[in-house]
Amino acid sequence: MSQESQLIELALRGDHAAFTTLVELNQDRLFASMLQVTGSPEEAEEVVQDAFIRAFMKLNTFQGNSQFFTWLYRIAFNSALSRRRRYRSKVSLDQLRDHAGTEIVVEQPSVDEPLLQGERIAIVQRAIQELSEDHRAILVLREMEGFSYEQIAEIAGISIGTVRSRLSRARAQLKNIIEANSEDPLN
Repeated sequence: MSQESQLIELALRGDHAAFTTLVELNQDRLFASMLQVTGSPEEAEEVVQDAFIRAFMKLNTFQGNSQFFTWLYRIAFNSALSRRRRYRSKVSLDQLRDHAGTEIVVEQPSVDEPLLQGERIAIVQRAIQELSEDHRAILVLREMEGFSYEQIAEIAGISIGTVRSRLSRARAQLKNIIEANSEDPLN
């Protein structure tokens, strides 16, 4: 039995410390994921808190067919989409960059390389925020979180074929947005 399974079993028996450990093991990764989905550090934090509360209340419904993080991510993802539909709030690109930890380390960079990297990151982040919710979600799950097509299908509640289709469209749309908004697209 894995550590995660043991913690879940203990939490189901009322051990709050075990659930606290589950939170600690997953909160940073979940926050980073939700930051990409919501585009707002404040909103991502609220989504993550809401997800952990819901997970605690519904832990008895976790069947163990997937990883705990996958189940938790789906709760958070659904919460983020619901909040986004309700509030449609926006965040400045500077706030996103400040909180996303997007610094890229390059060996022996030229004098202007950090500035160019920052510009490239800003272009991509702006383009990601311009994607539709469905496309952005699929792209984040696959490219930033590294989920398999099967895991994405489970999280989003769609078929694997739909995952592949949306991912293909998201990549094409992202490329088009970047090219349309940049004189020097990522070069």
